[in-house]
Amino acid sequence: MSEVRLRVPPSARKGEIIEIKSLISHDMESGQRRDESGKLIARKILNKFVCTFEGEEVLGADWGAAIAANPYFAFHVRASRSGTFEFAWTDDDGTVVRQRAAIAVT
Repeated sequence: MSEVRLRVPPSARKGEIIEIKSLISHDMESGQRRDESGKLIARKILNKFVCTFEGEEVLGADWGAAIAANPYFAFHVRASRSGTFEFAWTDDDGTVVRQRAAIAVT
């Protein structure tokens, strides 16, 4: 199972630009290495990241084989209202890891 670390400010003023940081631990496998018997190891990477706020997409990214293991991602958004961010990372096998973080905007 992947471990997620998020840094979302718990509060902000309306209109303030905030920084959101995310780090997910994941054993990335490019699909280009071979095991001890010479067989290719199947590719298993995180290929998609999506951040939504109250159901509306804020940011989406499609990742390829060159994405680092344990990818770190930081971005900025403008705080407009209180609510919950949801983050989703999708693996090649269809597994989706989700995490939420709330923010209070005054």
